Amino acid sequence: MSPASTPLSRRERNKQEKLDRIIAAATTLFAEHGVDEVTTQQIADAADIGTGTLFLYAKTKGELLLLVQNAHYAQALEQGIAAAETEPDVLNAIMDIIRPIVACNRVQVDNGRTYLREMVFGDPAEPQHRAALDIVSQTETAIATLLQRDARTPITDAPVLAHVISAVMFLELSATANIDTPEDELTARIREEIRVLLPR
Repeated sequence: MSPASTPLSRRERNKQEKLDRIIAAATTLFAEHGVDEVTTQQIADAADIGTGTLFLYAKTKGELLLLVQNAHYAQALEQGIAAAETEPDVLNAIMDIIRPIVACNRVQVDNGRTYLREMVFGDPAEPQHRAALDIVSQTETAIATLLQRDARTPITDAPVLAHVISAVMFLELSATANIDTPEDELTARIREEIRVLLPR
């Protein structure tokens, strides 16, 4: 039997169930009230666990937000990569990856901006912060792969350009000036900024 098909032990199943409850509870409370207005006690109560158990998964509210947003960001990235696979146009394919990430980040704008701040300024040794940076790296790798479809983009330039594209997206998502910008308008602006970066 392969490791992937080995059933989880009861302890591992219980741990995963608690994690799922924490993510579900924090997602709902953060979306309804914003991360600043929610206490760890409220999350623990909604997840039907003790606060001590909650702190085994995340030590601060910032880490809890990273835990929640990482799960959604990873799903958004997976969705975007799947959509980009069948899109022949490089710019359109890049936007297929970016569009669900923007949508994920804008579900609750203040939470999305706080997530990006935690990602940039948080402790890189903290597991949820490290996981967030890993997802960013995966995003940039996926974009670099798409850029290499265009023969005008040197292979060595693709990762650098992908990093710049990622930075453009995160800058637009975190900018205070964009708090009230509609999602479709923000996505269109990101697309235009990426368009001028691509080889012509």
